[in-house]
Amino acid sequence: MAVPVLLLLTGCSGGAGADHSGTESRKAPSAGGGTEAGHGAGASDAPTLPEPDPARLPTTRAAALDLIGRVIAGPDSFGPGVVKRSPYESGPATWPVLGADCVWKQEKPADTVLATRTRSFEVPAAPGKGPIRLAAVVTVHRTREDAAWEMAESIEETMRCPTQQLTADEQIGGMVAGALLGGEAGQRNAEDALTETGEYRSAALGGPHHYSWQQAQTYQVTVAVSAKGAEGRTDREIDALVTEAQAAMLVRLETAVGKRG
Repeated sequence: MAVPVLLLLTGCSGGAGADHSGTESRKAPSAGGGTEAGHGAGASDAPTLPEPDPARLPTTRAAALDLIGRVIAGPDSFGPGVVKRSPYESGPATWPVLGADCVWKQEKPADTVLATRTRSFEVPAAPGKGPIRLAAVVTVHRTREDAAWEMAESIEETMRCPTQQLTADEQIGGMVAGALLGGEAGQRNAEDALTETGEYRSAALGGPHHYSWQQAQTYQVTVAVSAKGAEGRTDREIDALVTEAQAAMLVRLETAVGKRG
């Protein structure tokens, strides 16, 4: 199976905004305004990631769940003030799938998946500020190529669905998306990396509010973080939470499976 090449994307505003939490997908669901694909600048250098130790890469569901437990973010991964939401962890028997109707549904994980897990968090509401709802997702595939195809599918979903329905009461849209291969534009902590920002709306929190999502693939593993904004929260504050937790998970992943010495 050929590994797909990921492209830089730019998005234009589309319909109502939406969000990645709620359903918490492998993409921690994402949405896109109408998107066009374009090439990134120049040829990329090879990423500086160490090659993994084959003996430390999971080949069974049990080993994949163990790796997820060592990699996935906890409240401290985001920085101070973040707490667990209830329910905190998703069950391992389902993961979100974006239907032809651009609505996220819970289905059985794909055959390429050894294990996947989602955790939910929030920055609690404060005077003049609503809660920031956060999610972290780690998925272990059977092969590196399977993980790369998940990344490619995430781009396709953004282009196919200008607005995505996360739950009955939540949407994301108006997305701007980007993708970088390892080595491109200083991107050296993952083999592939995707980002999306846009608008989130919900019955509970109103909107539009800032929405931020990042996903990265290294080895046979994908890691993703999403954040849904609220009244009184700045774009910079929301983006920083996503970047902090994503970086923490990538460091843990490299430590867990990279070659020693």
